[in-house]
Formats: sequence, structure tokens, C-alpha cells
Amino acid sequence: MFDRGDGLPIVVIPGVQGRWEWMRPALDALARKCRTVSYSLCGDFGSGRTIDAAIGFENYLQQLDAVLEDAGLRQTALCGVSYGGLVALRYAATRPHRVTALILSSSPAPGWVPTEQQRRWVSRPWISAPAFIATSPGRLMPEIKAALPDWRRRIAFGARHAIRVAAAPMIPSLMASRVTWTERMDFGPDCAKVNAPTLVITGEDELDRVVPVRITRNYAAMIAGARHEVIEGTGHIGLLTRPERYAALVSEFVHANSH
Repeated sequence: MFDRGDGLPIVVIPGVQGRWEWMRPALDALARKCRTVSYSLCGDFGSGRTIDAAIGFENYLQQLDAVLEDAGLRQTALCGVSYGGLVALRYAATRPHRVTALILSSSPAPGWVPTEQQRRWVSRPWISAPAFIATSPGRLMPEIKAALPDWRRRIAFGARHAIRVAAAPMIPSLMASRVTWTERMDFGPDCAKVNAPTLVITGEDELDRVVPVRITRNYAAMIAGARHEVIEGTGHIGLLTRPERYAALVSEFVHANSH
């Protein structure tokens, strides 16, 4: 578990790959402004929790209960990154007394459906893993170029992230299960139940090739009072390509909405 920094707390929930280590640049930047806690989703290496297939998505809510208890947090801001946004949303809807602010970062909103390519990956996760890894640079390179125009910085960024990914490997079958469980659920009613101040963060429309910005932007209409902010020159991974800007935006929102 990642637990660093002082001051107002924020718990950051990772994306479908399940590893907090992939978010390290943003977590380090946030920890200079808030007490920042993150963790790996249950079932992944280092999470300390196994998956109970019988309860599906509920695994992640129960895990988040335990994370808050372990960290000694009665209340906290929640930041859900991509798939983690769905966990944060459901938690804020079902445990409103524990959530002081909600940040949804490039997260699929109600109405999102996987592309045909994504469905093929989910149906055959281990067989598809080499293709998924091989095509990732093509999906992310346009926003990396936009955020890091200097080729030296792009090479350094790619090398550092490759090291993080290699040190904290994803489990393809777990990723597939996560997508399958959410497809069976309706998160629309959760949006209506959220009463925490909510910030929706995206990159630019043409640069997010993972979750369409128009889908994430739906949260701003579905959650009462939600605010939408764009991190310019980024797409799906603005928390990695521009971590200082990301941390400033998130921490300012957390401090502005502290009780």
C-alpha cells in the first residue's frame, strides 16, 4: 500500500490493471500536497486480498472499507482513475458519510460499452495479452507527443513507465473479470445518490483513445453539481504525463471541499 504525505487525506483507486505502482508519478506529486493513500486491487500481487468470485464487484467496495480502516480514516476524498472511478462512484453512493469529495478521472460513465477490440481482449485475456501490450504504444503515443514534445523526454518517460509496469505486472484474467462484472451493472442510479462534491477530470477529446472523453463527461450531467476540468495536451494518462498539473487540480479540489 502507498501511504505518504500529510494533511487532508485522499485515497486513489487504480485502473483496470489494478496496480497502484503504475500511478507512481501522480501519487508522489499528490503526496507533496495531501496525505495520499493508494493500493492494488484485490487479487493482484501485493494486494493481500483474494477475489471472491461469488460477490463480483462488491470485492472492491469491501476492500476499500478495509483500506480506510487500515489507514485510520473515518472520512476521505476519493479519486478513481479510469476503472477505479466506478469503484469510487459506487462507494460514494453507498457510503456517503465516508466520502468528503469525489474525483473521477478519465473514468467510463454509464453508457460506456467496450469496443469490439476490447471485447476480444476480454473474451481471451491471456491469448490477447501480447497484442494488448504491443498495441498500447500506438494508443498512447499521440497524447505522449502532445504532453511531451521533446523526444528525449518522451524516451525517458517511456523507459520509466516500462520499468514500473515490469515491476508490477498486470494479470490479464483479472482485468477481464473486472470488465465483465461492470457490464452486468447499472451505475446510473449511483450517480443520482452521490452527494459529495464531484470533480470530473479528462484529457482532450482527440487524445483519449481508451475511454472517450464524451463518455466521461456524462458524469458532469449525471451527478448534481459536478464540475468538469480538462488537462490540456493529455488524453487518458494525464496523471502520468503531467503529474504536477494533475496533483494541483486534485489537491485544490480536495482542500476547497474539506469539512
